[in-house]
Amino acid sequence: MRDAGPQKRAVTHDVTNTARAQLLHEIAASFRLGASAFVPCLEGRMNSVGDRVACPFCCHGRIRIDMYAAAGHHAPDFFSDDNKRQAGGMTAVHAFVFPGQGSQAVGMGQALHDAFPAARAVFQEVDDALGQHLSTLMFTGDAAELTRTENAQPALMAVSIATLRALEHEGGFRLADKAALVAGHSLGEYSALAATGAFGLAETARLLRLRGQAMQRAVPEGIGGMAALIGVDPDQARAICEAAAVVPVDDGAEPAREVIELANDNGGGQIVVSGAIGAVERAIAIAKERGVKRAVLLPVSAPFHCSLMKPAADAMGEALERANIAEPVVPVVANVTAAKMRTPAEIRDLLVRQVTGSVRWRESVMAMAGMGVTSVVELGAGRVLAGLVRRIDSSLATASAGTPDEIEALLKTF
Repeated sequence: MRDAGPQKRAVTHDVTNTARAQLLHEIAASFRLGASAFVPCLEGRMNSVGDRVACPFCCHGRIRIDMYAAAGHHAPDFFSDDNKRQAGGMTAVHAFVFPGQGSQAVGMGQALHDAFPAARAVFQEVDDALGQHLSTLMFTGDAAELTRTENAQPALMAVSIATLRALEHEGGFRLADKAALVAGHSLGEYSALAATGAFGLAETARLLRLRGQAMQRAVPEGIGGMAALIGVDPDQARAICEAAAVVPVDDGAEPAREVIELANDNGGGQIVVSGAIGAVERAIAIAKERGVKRAVLLPVSAPFHCSLMKPAADAMGEALERANIAEPVVPVVANVTAAKMRTPAEIRDLLVRQVTGSVRWRESVMAMAGMGVTSVVELGAGRVLAGLVRRIDSSLATASAGTPDEIEALLKTF
């Protein structure tokens, strides 16, 4: 097992006004940007990777290291050998992402459990926290039971964190050194927060168990539903929802409406809508009438990420008030804002809003790319998010790790 090494010190930029002006002019001209975009970095106010990612000067991934030398100062540690991808002198800027429900499958995590003691410890801690042999259900259990949201949510989180722990213990990997940003899809946001130290592992497992139970209780089975619309943009999907919300009534009767809202904007023309089952079925019919490429009812037990989940949001609000939340060591891009969240108060508020709010995954990926990310690595079960990322922005490099072979391959790239 390799030592992760000492914490890297922040690097500030002590340059003369003349050198600063010259450097800003060269870089701004190269990217057709205003020089003022780079001033905060050159003034030395960017003191961590989490701060520097907001400045394209430090994180764009296309800025040449020799530009720093031309101005008479050293490149920041973000351009260290640990973070450098030797391809034409470019620097890879990594975001790590964590999958959500739908990626679960019986057998997930078993190879990790068998290969890595650190992964076994994760599964045992989750089992102990829940008072259930969840790992047995994951490895050899019934698929329908695993798919129940109260089981799938902590199970997927456990696989993601087991993957991360294996990377840490087998390869000396430290997320704080490698990641500029992290994000997760729906429940994956909890995995991202656990990975960055905002939540402890046992507390994350208990929160996700409660989240799954509260979501299932919020709407009786059969009352709500979700549908995937393929080949639409958000405006088209909203128009379909607006039409589908209207309940057909007899002439002269008072118009009625049902809830139907955008639940996920996954990118690549894939949008999921959620709400009352009647409205969802009407949305499918309307989408087909309007020439949408594909519209299908999803096999889910509740209408997640819509206003019908308000009781679940209230339950999570109470639980999160009691939860111990720390500031994450890497900024987390939130589902509902597609922007960074850092403080415990922000995290608490946005996780509550996430229960009823839309997962803005397309915008989150675009935001990460806009903040300089050039590579997205998915940790956990499946490769769903890596595929979505490629459809959103084909210029982003992608990788997935959730098995021993994938972990070994990933470690060779860092």
